[in-house]
Amino acid sequence: MAEDPLILNPKGGMPRLLEIMRRLRNPETGCPWDIEQDFATIAPYTIEEAYEVADAIEREAWDELKGELGDLLFQSVFHAQMASERGLFTFDEVADTMSDKMVARHPHVFGDEDREKSAEQQTRDWETVKAAERAGKAQHGTLDGVAIGLPALLRAVKLQKRAARVGFDWPHAGNVIDKIAEEAAELVEARDELSHEEIEEEMGDLLFVMANLARHLGVEPEGALRAANAKFTRRFEGIEARLAEMGKRPENSTLEEMDALWDAVKAAEKRAKAAVTNS
Repeated sequence: MAEDPLILNPKGGMPRLLEIMRRLRNPETGCPWDIEQDFATIAPYTIEEAYEVADAIEREAWDELKGELGDLLFQSVFHAQMASERGLFTFDEVADTMSDKMVARHPHVFGDEDREKSAEQQTRDWETVKAAERAGKAQHGTLDGVAIGLPALLRAVKLQKRAARVGFDWPHAGNVIDKIAEEAAELVEARDELSHEEIEEEMGDLLFVMANLARHLGVEPEGALRAANAKFTRRFEGIEARLAEMGKRPENSTLEEMDALWDAVKAAEKRAKAAVTNS
């Protein structure tokens, strides 16, 4: 290590990180675990790290965000190193590709176009540029290029947005609400009369339409569901805390008791929120 000034340099930046990754993948002297990995085995870690970045932001844990962004960056470095070993592309080419894309997609910043546009117009221009990029990749279908590996809820919204751009969309949120009622009724019918596979299909239809309603209401459904998860976690922990004060645990309680405690926790949250609002 005394002969590795770059590896030991705490200010080595990207060159240091790239060299560390190269060393880890060295077939003769690297880490056995890192050497064994491929794109498919690393992909789940990449997704996990992206969610951990989102989690740090959601919690406003700014002291953690630097590390989480570093973990996500390392995933890009890992994939790029494996690609370089196969002669596919290098990390610099990844960076150059992104730089080219950003310049091409922002002619109002890096070109001669007028910057005085509304956010809506810029979004339309962005989609036009992306459509041209897809055409250059021989992706001519409206839904081409929507990544299959996206979280299902996010992919549903992206598919719906693409279809809406060519006019395949309900005109009003009320139409979507009517469709939700229809799909919910079909799910109830499936529960009582159909197979598990058919029930699963009807459940998927209902979730898909719920995602569509979120889009019509301008709500990002992935974020809304994360917030609901956080609220449920917070309130259930409140139930556990109140039960602990009584010398009990959830498994020693009844549904009626826990439901009453849920209402109490919920009411306490509303009072605390009102106090902050009125202060």
